[in-house]
Amino acid sequence: MMIRGNRFNIYFAFVLGLGLVSGCRTAESKREKQISVLHLHIEANPDPTKHTEQVFIGREHLASINAQKEPFLTEANIKEAKVIDVMGGFAISLQLDRQGSWLLEEYTGANPAKHLAIFCQWAMSPEEKVNEGRWLAAPKITKRITDGSLIFTPDATREEAEQIVLGIDNVARQIDKEVTNRW
Repeated sequence: MMIRGNRFNIYFAFVLGLGLVSGCRTAESKREKQISVLHLHIEANPDPTKHTEQVFIGREHLASINAQKEPFLTEANIKEAKVIDVMGGFAISLQLDRQGSWLLEEYTGANPAKHLAIFCQWAMSPEEKVNEGRWLAAPKITKRITDGSLIFTPDATREEAEQIVLGIDNVARQIDKEVTNRW
C-alpha cells in the first residue's frame, strides 16, 4: 500500500509541475504579444498649413504646446526601454538604435530650449485593446543628446509605465527579429 501512495505522489507532483510550467508559458506568451506605440514630436510654432497641432500633456492637461503632427521618432527606433528609479519616483529610459540616435541628436541640436512632446498608446493587459493614448511628457531640450539615450518622467502610474515599457520592448524584439531574418 505504501508503494502505491508514493507512486501517486510522484505522478501528482509531476502533473502539478507540468501544469504550472504550462500556465507560465501561456501567461508569458500573452505578455510577448503586448505592444506599445511611442512617438516623439518636436515643439513648433503654430502653422496655418496644419502641420502642427496643439497638444495637451498629461491626464489633467497640465500643459499645452504646439507640436509637429508628424513624429520624428517612433517605437521602431527604440532598441530598449525600461522603467528606472529616480529621486522622488520613476522614469522611463529609452535607448535608441543608430538611426534613432542620429535623429535625436539632429533634432535636439537644432531645437534648443524647445520641448519634445511624447505620445504613447498601450494596453494594460494582453487581453485589452490598445487605448486611445495620451501625451505623456514634454521634456525641455537643454542640450544636444548625442548618446541615443532619452530619460523622461511620464505622467503615468508606475503600472502604466511598466506596461508601456513591456510593449515597446516587444516591438523592439520583433523589429530586431525581422531585420535579422532579412540578412
